[in-house]
Amino acid sequence: MRILITGITGFVGSHLAEYALSRGDVEVFGTARWRSRTENVEGILSEITIIDCDLRDACAVRRCLFEVKPEYVFHLAAQSYVPTSWIAPAETLTTNIISELNLLEAMRGADWEVRIQVAGSSEEYGLVHEDEAPIKETNPLRPLSPYAVSKVAQDLLAYQYHRSYGLYTVRTRAFNHEGPRRGQVFVTSDFARQIALIEKGRKEPVIEVGNLNARRDFTDVRDVVRAYWLALEKGEPGEVYNIGSGRAVTIREVLDMLLSMTDRKIEVRPVPERMRPSDVELLLADFSKFKALTGWEPRIPLEKTLADTLDYWRSRL
Repeated sequence: MRILITGITGFVGSHLAEYALSRGDVEVFGTARWRSRTENVEGILSEITIIDCDLRDACAVRRCLFEVKPEYVFHLAAQSYVPTSWIAPAETLTTNIISELNLLEAMRGADWEVRIQVAGSSEEYGLVHEDEAPIKETNPLRPLSPYAVSKVAQDLLAYQYHRSYGLYTVRTRAFNHEGPRRGQVFVTSDFARQIALIEKGRKEPVIEVGNLNARRDFTDVRDVVRAYWLALEKGEPGEVYNIGSGRAVTIREVLDMLLSMTDRKIEVRPVPERMRPSDVELLLADFSKFKALTGWEPRIPLEKTLADTLDYWRSRL
């Protein structure tokens, strides 16, 4: 089987590439931009094919798709950092929406059977009331950031192209997923990196934080990429599936878990610049629809995810 992973050098893309290779029956291709860093895939570079492709270029996307002729496309590439979307909303919307539109348009001309998984986000749900949790796929979408709006647009584009043109699109809404190689700007990785810097004497024993009261549903990225594969293998075209753990913890609880993994005494200091203009206070997945279809459920506990993330930064710094 030939698969194409957009954003293969990223956090999720690299883990998905590793998972696909572990199956033993998959040829892995991926897109990246010329300036993309490749350290996330340095251990498998000889086993994958990376294609230089800016997904905002429709001609480049079509050329890539018809060169690879994949059976599965996993569309992961995106501007995925919520705070950046406040600073650069136009770039976030353009990058995320136009890139997917180019992929879908290219797929319309394919003369072979191809399926695409569109990686949505729990951020699409945005404002969630207490009586709406756990969140089902039918919950209203009330996005609270430009990033979330871009993911809603991606989600609905995939649905529309299935209904209008019969494309085999499967949408997933993954809740927070963490693990080794997570970008340092994301909360669990940021905390782990700060602890590792403190342990090495390169930072004062203070962790700077934003909103610690928000509750999130965390899943290990290695479980999430298994879910993505199953979404294309068993998912119904046009459908949407939540991917999560079904357990919500506060950001404070996550920080306390990480602090328990070091012998250093560390002060926790809130800083205004880490606060968002509007924050999503609760994200808790009801993934029963996906579990009933595929049998998938998370295997890796949050404590191991955090420990592996901390060890990753200890080894990298």
